[in-house]
Amino acid sequence: MSRVWFITGASRGLGRAFTEAALEAGDRVIGAARNIEPLADLAAEHPDRLVRLPLDVSDRAAVFEGVDKAVAAFGRLDVVVNNAGAMLLGMVEEVTEEQIRDHFAVNVFGALWVTQAVLPHLRAQGGGRILQITTMGTGGGFPMTGLYAAGKSALDSISEAVAMEAEQFGVKLTIVQMGGYDTALFTTGTTTTDPLPHYQGLRDQLIEMWGDEAGPAPSTAAPVIMELAGLADPPRRLVVGSASYDMVLAGLEQRVAAYRAWEDLSRKAAG
Repeated sequence: MSRVWFITGASRGLGRAFTEAALEAGDRVIGAARNIEPLADLAAEHPDRLVRLPLDVSDRAAVFEGVDKAVAAFGRLDVVVNNAGAMLLGMVEEVTEEQIRDHFAVNVFGALWVTQAVLPHLRAQGGGRILQITTMGTGGGFPMTGLYAAGKSALDSISEAVAMEAEQFGVKLTIVQMGGYDTALFTTGTTTTDPLPHYQGLRDQLIEMWGDEAGPAPSTAAPVIMELAGLADPPRRLVVGSASYDMVLAGLEQRVAAYRAWEDLSRKAAG
């Protein structure tokens, strides 16, 4: 039987790639996005298997209403992909209160609202999959992307809790830590701070280090997501991307080494 996918941020980047892959596999998709016009071509190709759903995930009431519409469209949800997100780029000192709140409204609360909205339906039908799209950078902060990593790290922690709370209902959740893909996240999906001159030297170093390479096409990650969604016993966490896997592993090893280097001082305290 074909599966029913609910994918947020479905109109571009990774969300678009996942939508295309699910449709190519013969599955049905509810593609949710603020702007659904980019999905018009796919809707014309798959009129009976793609439902376009206008949705701002930062609006909790709209999310719950949208999920109810999604369930009504095909009768169930099998795979929920929490993919909608944005980038906030700038040094922590530069970020305004409004920028932080707007960013977290999508990257943290938006994903949380979707998770809360789908859980009653997944529980009632006896199970389902939730794929929480985060990033390889949740292992720690990094200059200029600290608030983005913070939001995704918060989603990581929330998702760990949901995975343990919902597994009794047959719901399996995987935190999908994506590497860098050419998703236009750093252009159409980016909010940038007003730069302070004090950080210009570091900013120039980072820009030079990042270079102009946009990363591989999102479609190259889609087969991994399709295989992951079909696993009977999926992992709790999965890094997507070979180079990204190496970087995440190296970062974890460095953190363990740092903890061990200061073990004596840690053990001087009780508890």
